[in-house]
Amino acid sequence: MNEVIYKLQDVDSPNLYRHIFPYTEIPKVTFDNNQVPLDLPENIWITDTTFRDGQQSMTPFKVEQIVNIYKYLNKLDNNSGIIRQTEFFTYTDRDVEALIKCRELGLEFPQITTWIRANKEELKKVHELEIKETGMLMSCSDYHIFKKLKTNRQGAFDSYIRVVEKCLEYGIVPRIHLEDITRADFFGFVIPFVNKLMDLSKQSGIEVKVRACDTLGLGVMHQGATLPRSIPKLISGLKKYGNIPSEALEWHGHNDFYSVVPGSTTAWLYGCSGVNGTLLGIGERTGNCPLEAMAIEYAQIKGTTKNMNLHVISEVAQYMNSELDYEIPIRTPFVGSDFNLTRAGIHADGVLKDEEIYNIFDTAQILDRPVVVAVNEYSGHAGIAAWINTYYKLKDNEKIKKRDERIAEIKNWVDEEYQNGRTSAISNKELEVVVKKMFPELIDIESSFVS
Repeated sequence: MNEVIYKLQDVDSPNLYRHIFPYTEIPKVTFDNNQVPLDLPENIWITDTTFRDGQQSMTPFKVEQIVNIYKYLNKLDNNSGIIRQTEFFTYTDRDVEALIKCRELGLEFPQITTWIRANKEELKKVHELEIKETGMLMSCSDYHIFKKLKTNRQGAFDSYIRVVEKCLEYGIVPRIHLEDITRADFFGFVIPFVNKLMDLSKQSGIEVKVRACDTLGLGVMHQGATLPRSIPKLISGLKKYGNIPSEALEWHGHNDFYSVVPGSTTAWLYGCSGVNGTLLGIGERTGNCPLEAMAIEYAQIKGTTKNMNLHVISEVAQYMNSELDYEIPIRTPFVGSDFNLTRAGIHADGVLKDEEIYNIFDTAQILDRPVVVAVNEYSGHAGIAAWINTYYKLKDNEKIKKRDERIAEIKNWVDEEYQNGRTSAISNKELEVVVKKMFPELIDIESSFVS
């Protein structure tokens, strides 16, 4: 146990770290060159906030849609326990109905939790719903304490603790959301507050969890960077000075600076068991950490997917596109329509020889998404042959060679299209018509794609 006692540093005016966050300029990254060691926990997992942080950025989900997405989360996890929890609002009748319907399914993962503000009335509703664990928003930066809550550090501290004590009295596990931790006074407020939380945990015998929230995506991964932006120092410090065990520690990132995935991975690597995200990264502004990205990151770090069913990533993307009218940018990794598509002729030639040359992994086997080759004016004979082989899932000796005379005839047709002023890629449907005229043996073969 750490013997140093960190006392709350109440201040008359907020510490806004203006040398780091000048506001009229891009935020700065400062360095002290002090490094902390890697500390990857034995057990790491993913938590979900699609129904909370994700949903509030979109048209509210219908009850049936929430239930269906919850089933997808369970199917993706596939009883591995990697997708550990998901959180629900409790503000509307619709939210509560969806929560109850999901709970009635009796699924083990993801566990159902809730999210509330640090408010006893909202906590009472959670208690009435017989929820075992709830997140509670507790802003920790002076930006929020002074400017939003219109109080001081001591006032925020005391108000928060009263709600935590009531939560523990109910026997509910509190999951404290330290909002805006990457702009907070770490030793002046965060650590004294967390120390008090750990004391309450010990006294009550109930685990108090802590979620470090990078609300504006300001966290950086660089070794030697300083607090409050350094993710390695934040996570390491919460463990070392805050006495929080890895399994009670969680990271919640945003993508404002394009760093949400490496930032979340960094939190794992420096001692945080849980990372929080949403399906497809939906969320406010630039979004949350994509849950599917962290499933792939888990596989890279741990060398296994356990028994996660990664095919579901493609299924849920299709569902959210069709049922929620969510337009997925076509080049989004793992879920975009073009994420494993090549238009370059030289790449297509490589795919024709062996798709492993230009594909990140066996996307057909792992994600049920075969490699794709688009045909345009630059594709050449190799591109056309590669399109046929991938579109019709031809294997080994079945594959069409680029020197096949019929490929040359299709190439002539493609050239004529562009010579006549065409600027768009040729669609799968158009190619299918032409190819089946040249290769009648393919007529009865089912294609890999929906055109």
